[in-house]
Amino acid sequence: MEKLQEFFDNLFEESKPLKLIFSAKRRKALEYNKVTMRPIASGQPASAVKPSTFGSSSTYGCEKTGLAYQAEYVFNNKVTHTNISLQEAPLFCFSLMEKDFKQANIFTTEHDIQVLASKIENPKIAKKAATLKDVKLAHNRQKNYIIPDGIPCDFLIRLGVMDTDGKVFQKHYGKFRQINRFLEIIDDVFPYLSDVVTKPLDSSDPQLSPESASRPGLRSASRPVKIIDFGCGKAYLTFAIYYFLKLRKGLEVEITGLDLKSDVIDFCNKVAVDLGYHGLRFLRDDIADYTNDHADMVVTLHACDTATDYALINAVSWNTKVILSVPCCQHELFKQIKNDLHQPMLKHGILKDRLTEYLTDGLRGLKLETRGYDVAMIEFTSLEHTSRNIMIKAVKKFDPAGARAAKAQAQYEALCDFYHVRLTIDKL
Repeated sequence: MEKLQEFFDNLFEESKPLKLIFSAKRRKALEYNKVTMRPIASGQPASAVKPSTFGSSSTYGCEKTGLAYQAEYVFNNKVTHTNISLQEAPLFCFSLMEKDFKQANIFTTEHDIQVLASKIENPKIAKKAATLKDVKLAHNRQKNYIIPDGIPCDFLIRLGVMDTDGKVFQKHYGKFRQINRFLEIIDDVFPYLSDVVTKPLDSSDPQLSPESASRPGLRSASRPVKIIDFGCGKAYLTFAIYYFLKLRKGLEVEITGLDLKSDVIDFCNKVAVDLGYHGLRFLRDDIADYTNDHADMVVTLHACDTATDYALINAVSWNTKVILSVPCCQHELFKQIKNDLHQPMLKHGILKDRLTEYLTDGLRGLKLETRGYDVAMIEFTSLEHTSRNIMIKAVKKFDPAGARAAKAQAQYEALCDFYHVRLTIDKL
């Protein structure tokens, strides 16, 4: 072990590696598959506490200025990052080799180095000519959020996410990231929302200025965008939709948030009034019982079990253009599913639960395709925030009487028959 410790000490003292890749897991249960380290130009303050152990959730102090390293942990379905000071880097690398990985590939300006350490006390170290040129240092910059940290945002202040100076409270940073990720998705579907409520302007309209009349393709809003949020809860995301579409994009909106808790509804309505968010209201109502004539966008986040199905059924019946749904607690198929081929897997409750969860959402997506929706399953939040992080994003784009819808219906029926299941969304 001393040989490997000495190697990493000398490596960072003499050559300042450009890239390090740790791979070949020592144990199958290790959650991350590899770790890649790269140098960064750090401007972060030094940490007052030095860690005694290393892991993907730790953050290490970096020099006030100069060189540091960023470690990228690669999981099956996510990537996380940790910053390490130059001083801590040798011990960090040795710890990775001792506990987690049997191989390291290291790139410096002088050599490419391979370390094989199946036996940590007797590593094999080989060098060859360098293949990687010097690299420009990345900076440890903050993510460019739609709503940035440090700039006051009225609804986030009222909901307790920010202080009055715009600084996000540390305990609410997960919620802050979730809100911004959600707004990235809203921004992605924004063109479909604006198209359904605008119409071409008549260039002969005497009220138009000569400059406006000469612009091709000019459009004006014919009505507000109508949005319904089922199961809005404290309405962080409902307020975010209003803020983004109305205040940032200038789109006229009518947004209704639904929830069953009277105190939550009263609170949200008061905040909307206090902020002057005209066109935003909250009602106490149930997803299955709510009646309406139309909606341009329906949002249903973490609606439990079949509540998601009723929200989707309502959305389709209203000819909704955009549907954003994050299902939760998909229990309906758990007692139904039967399949001789998969029985060896289904006998394990945890695997059966996971399979029926994915099967439920896959069938929901196919059912939406039968009604003319282009469906994508996307990640909504980081895994650290919630395990229910799959969003069904559906945009109505094609003819429900066409070949694509017919193919989706055939696939839907085939899957239902294969697993001997029927869903509430069959009511569509």
